[in-house]
Parts: sequence; C-alpha cells; structure tokens
Amino acid sequence: MNTRTRLVAGLGIPVLVILVVVGAFFWQQHASGAPAGSQPLKKMTLALDWTPNTNHSGIYAALQQGWYKDQGIDLKVLPYSSSVSPDTLVSQGKADVGISSTESIVADAATGQPVVSIAAILQHNTSALVTLADSGIKRPRDLDGKTYGGFGAPYEGAVVSAMIQKDGGQGKFRNVTLDVDAMEALKSHKIDFVWIFEGVEGIQAKHEGLKLNYFYITDFGIPDYYTPNLITGSKQMKSEPDLLRKFMTATAKGYEYARQHPKETAQMLIDGAGKENFPDTSFVMDSQTFNSAHYADAGRQWGVQDDAAWQGYPGFMLNAGAIQDASGKPIKSMDFKQLYTNEFLPGKS
Repeated sequence: MNTRTRLVAGLGIPVLVILVVVGAFFWQQHASGAPAGSQPLKKMTLALDWTPNTNHSGIYAALQQGWYKDQGIDLKVLPYSSSVSPDTLVSQGKADVGISSTESIVADAATGQPVVSIAAILQHNTSALVTLADSGIKRPRDLDGKTYGGFGAPYEGAVVSAMIQKDGGQGKFRNVTLDVDAMEALKSHKIDFVWIFEGVEGIQAKHEGLKLNYFYITDFGIPDYYTPNLITGSKQMKSEPDLLRKFMTATAKGYEYARQHPKETAQMLIDGAGKENFPDTSFVMDSQTFNSAHYADAGRQWGVQDDAAWQGYPGFMLNAGAIQDASGKPIKSMDFKQLYTNEFLPGKS
C-alpha cells in the first residue's frame, strides 16, 4: 500500500464520500461549460432593427470572441421581426437592449414609449438621396416635381423638402410609400430618387455596376446625427446598471476590434449570424470595410455621443412638425438630454 492509498484508507469512508461529491461537482461544472467556482452567466436579450448586417458587426465580434461571457453575460440576439420594433420590445422590458435610430428614439419619447440611446454605432450620418447617374437629375433642386420612393415615415418629407430648398428649389415633390425594394424601384424607373445608406445600398450599387448621383443629406442643411443607436429602457437602467456597463464593456471592445480588423470582423459576422444570411460574402467584406472606417472618428472612443448631435437633428424634426404625440398632434418641445447617455460606456461611469 503506497503513501497516498494509506492516507485515504486512514481517513475512512466519510472522506471518500466527500471526494465523490466534490468530483461530481467539478464534472457538472465541466459539462455545463462554466469554469469551476464561477457564477452562472446572466442572460441578456438584444433586439435587432433589421436582419444581421455590418451595423451589428461589433456585437457579433464580441460574441465570437467570448467577450460577453468574460463579462458574465449570456447574450441572445433576438431575430428581427417586421411586426414589432426593437423600441417596443425594449420599452416593454421584453428585450434588455436593442438597436434603433435617432428618429425612432425621438418619436418614442413623443408617444410615451421612451427609450434611451446608450451608444452611437456610427459616428456620423452616412445617408444620401440618390438618383440614377443617367437620369439628368444633377443636384437637389432638380428633384422638384420628381417622385420620391419613401418608407412612410413622417420625417422623410421634411428632410427632402429642406434639402431641395437649401439648393434653391421649392421643395415640392411626389412622395410614394414603396412596397418593393427601393433600389429595384429606382432601377425600374418607378421612382426618380430614394434615400439610402452608403454602407449598404451604396455598396450594393457598386457591386451591380450601377452608377448613382449622391446628395448627402448633411451637405444640404440637415444637421449631422447618430444612426443607428444602441438603446435600452429606463427600467433596465434603474434595475440593472452594472449589467448594462458589463454589456457595453464587451460591446465597445467588439466595435473597437472591428475598427481595426474589418476582414476578420466580416467573417465573424458571417459565421455568427449564419452563412445563409449572406449570399454575397464579398458585399459583406466591402460593407464592413466602409463601416469600420465610420464607427468613430480617429482618436475618438467608439460609442460616445455629444449634446450637439442630440439638439441639432431632433430640433430640426420638431421644428418641421415631423414628430407627433400619441394623438397625432405635432410636438413643439422636448428635453433631448433625456434621450441619450454615455454613462454605461467604458470609463464613463
């Protein structure tokens, strides 16, 4: 009998029972994927604003790298639904966080369904009105009397009119709500112009060899603003502030990684969201290269929001009568400072 055997035998049966119990505990920890001695992961849900795309890449990078788990979070990305907005899910507590837009956040507050922006995904607006290059429409004032293919949002008409007027036109055009893909409607000449995001439809047009004229909205009198945004609700902010900080620590790390590694991040998005969602992987790569350069300005921390952006464009929408309350009456004033916070970003608490 060797020394180890004599020691165990001398301790007696009760100690053997303890050893069996301890061994079972460590086996269960291993089987569940949780490190021995660690706390169970806290479940969180995130509601997407659209099907997975490069606006979401930092989140998928953080998931693929295990950075949410490092923060003690088991993050579930909810599938996009056209029947319920991420804002509604967040404000009702059915999702912890979500992805939205400045326009929606302002409209939510006006209708008594407030959410709060906790990070700017893109630092600047990258959208534009576009026409076909061979349309003969060379500048915004040429859009007077033309047909705009829109999405039915009340702020669209105000933005388009202001841009045309800024360029010396009257700001009068025909506004139709599309039930087909905007770029397809443009190519088939069902409409004369449409509002697109350069990092999505702009990349799509380049891949198709489609030449466009771009009228960037911030070049024609529209204040710059953040879009898209990460949002949460007041309930979540009060009940789980530490969890939100941990979530933002992992998320910020994902987007900071995406800024430096667009190719690797694009592949993480494809792998994490499912290859079936990306029939053209070269489009994802090019879109990611564009977004990685626009997540934040050089030398600036990702996600940080400034008061100027939350006064300019929201103020424009209110002044134009584009924001209405639940009864359909235009809102004339609002405390924009309540619509965003930087407090959950790393180093901002």
